[in-house]
This record gives sequence, structure tokens and C-alpha cells, in this order.
Amino acid sequence: MRASAENMRQPGLTSGFEFTLSGTELCALGAGALWWAKQKTLVVSDLHLGKSERLSRRNGLSLPPYETRDTLDRLHALITDLRPRCVICLGDTFDDDLAARNLPATDKSCLQEMMHGLRWIWIQGNHDPAPPFVGGEAMAVFHAPPLTFRHIALPEAIGEVSGHYHPKASLRGQYRPAFLLDRNRLILPAFGTYTGGLRCTDPVLATLMEQDALAILTGATPLRRPMHR
Repeated sequence: MRASAENMRQPGLTSGFEFTLSGTELCALGAGALWWAKQKTLVVSDLHLGKSERLSRRNGLSLPPYETRDTLDRLHALITDLRPRCVICLGDTFDDDLAARNLPATDKSCLQEMMHGLRWIWIQGNHDPAPPFVGGEAMAVFHAPPLTFRHIALPEAIGEVSGHYHPKASLRGQYRPAFLLDRNRLILPAFGTYTGGLRCTDPVLATLMEQDALAILTGATPLRRPMHR
């Protein structure tokens, strides 16, 4: 793992924190996505599209149904700016399989327009195990040596990029979604608008990450801090 303050990009949509994982140069973007410039690959996790629809269907909770479009708009902005060749969604892209099938036609069209001309990989998550109906490639794990992309981190893995936990970290008492980084793995924050977060001090994350792990807080200017603090 290599990371330094000198590797902070300028503030903006694609500002980020550059580091290496298993000898691979990567950038944790302030927008909450990962950019692998050499492979022109954009990685996002835990979009949870259709969460408001699922909550209404299962619990009768009424939330403004705008989170899907907001999430898609932010993803579209990154794709427009970075022009990737490949997009990897690290699981829980939809809040459940029925939410995927109930996606409004306008949102489905927006997603398919974004996918046009790109290699699009859907990593299966615990919320959306079925292959998506909108095209692309669905798989449980994607290997792109020396990196491995999956939804939930494995303790023994090396060179692993995952999501699932929606990590967040605090700086001066303010919590933000955060990347967690150590020598062996990177855990992405949730990209979805209606997603909550798990504090990086939670035992499951504290046990999984090494003692010198970093938390990289998202925002217009990404900020790093020791995770175990």
C-alpha cells in the first residue's frame, strides 16, 4: 500500500486520493467511486436502486422516490467525465430483485443509455443475487489480476476490492462515507443516495482491517485519517 498527501487531486467531481494496492495504482474518488486509470475502469458499490420502492412494498414506509434518479445522475456524471471502458458494480446495485424489475421505465432507460458501448460487470450481492435484466455480465467474483472484485470481503484475501459494509468515518465529529484501505484490501463506501453506513470502529470492520489501515473520507476534498482511532 502506498499513499501520500501529495497524491491528492484537485477538488472537484473526480478529486481523489491515489494509492497502490498489490502494485496497482488506483484512485479513491471523492464522489465515492474507485477509478483504475490504467484499465479505464470505474468501480461503484451498493447503489441500492429502488430502496424507497422496496420499503414501501414491504413495510408501508413512504419515502420520496427520488433516490434512484439521484444515484443514476451522479453515476452518469462520473461516466461522462472519466469516459471509462468498463464499469464494475460491486453488488447490491438494486435493493432486491423485485425492485430491479419495478424500476421505472425512465430510470431503466437512463441506466441502459449509460451502459451502451461499455463493458458492464454486475457483481452479485446479498440483496440482488439474480442476474440483472438490463444486460451486462453477472458474476459472483471478478478476477482482474492482481485484483479481485467481490461483494463481501474475505479475511484471507489479498488484492481484494469489495463493498457491502457501507463504511463511514468521522473527522472532527462529522461522519462521512469512507473507503477503508490496508495492504490487502480496499472496501468501498456505498454509492447509493438512501444508503446508511457502518462506523469504521464497528468490531466487524476493526477485526477485518489491519492496524495501520486508512479511512479515506469522501467529499469535494477527500481526507484521510487512521482508521483505528
